[in-house]
Amino acid sequence: MDYKYLFGPVPSRRLGKSLGVDLVPFKVCSLNCVYCETGRTTNLTSERKEYIPIDEIILELKDFFSERQDIDIITFSGAGEPTLNSGIGKIISFIKLNFPQYKLALITNGTLLTDSNLCEEIKDVDLILPSLDAVSENVFKKINRGKSNLSQAKIIQGLINFNRNYNSRMWLEIFLIPGFNDSHEELMLLVDAAKKINPERVQLNTLDRPGTESWVQPMAKKRLEEIAKLFLPLTAEVIAKFDYSKENNLASEKVKEKIMAIISRRPCTIDDLQHMTLNSKSVILKEIGMLISENKIKITTKERGDFFELKGSR
Repeated sequence: MDYKYLFGPVPSRRLGKSLGVDLVPFKVCSLNCVYCETGRTTNLTSERKEYIPIDEIILELKDFFSERQDIDIITFSGAGEPTLNSGIGKIISFIKLNFPQYKLALITNGTLLTDSNLCEEIKDVDLILPSLDAVSENVFKKINRGKSNLSQAKIIQGLINFNRNYNSRMWLEIFLIPGFNDSHEELMLLVDAAKKINPERVQLNTLDRPGTESWVQPMAKKRLEEIAKLFLPLTAEVIAKFDYSKENNLASEKVKEKIMAIISRRPCTIDDLQHMTLNSKSVILKEIGMLISENKIKITTKERGDFFELKGSR
């Protein structure tokens, strides 16, 4: 069965081997972040509805788990904001009832946690990973460029209330951009907000793949480590690269299809694709060469190397 809404399993820097589940089409989101690796938001909205039929996702999950799968976690993520799908509660209940051995993670921008109905729908996820990139409204608008009806103060209060009232573990991600949210004033506001939210972890991130806007630059690791100390006594960490050395180099009969599925969602280097598909570098290079000759790939060169993405994917 070819999957439209499942992707992976892929190695995640934070979660281990993760099966991704797309709950909204590309690129439906309540924010249009300047750094987003999946590209510019084409449908900027806060409206919740069943953007992707939940019953179709359930059929794919049944097929995928018809055989035992070696994964660490099922993750709601993809190329948009998953909580916009009004059926998210239904699919969480389905997984918990039928595949309780697998943990559930939700990667979210946190903008909709002001909705008490949504909070009830997602209360059974094991781990929620919301983002918080700014506290002051002007910096929030510069970085996240959300719908005009969004209030950062209300979004932060939603994070506080969710972590206080539900049992899901919470890891709070803060994406740092030099010159935007790294001033002393904004950092102190972020520290204060994080302490009020009181997550299990604060995870500092910065640009790794090409972002929506080409002028976004990564922050130096040393600076990230300095900033992490500001969040004490909270546990704060710089998100580490995934340790790929434990993976086996396995062959795949559908390498090309896997590559296309991965780079349709986010730009990747040859090394990224090697580890995500569990194939040798020579195999990946061969398939990438074929896709380039077919004019299906766009290449962007960044500090970490050449990033490949499917043309027309963003």
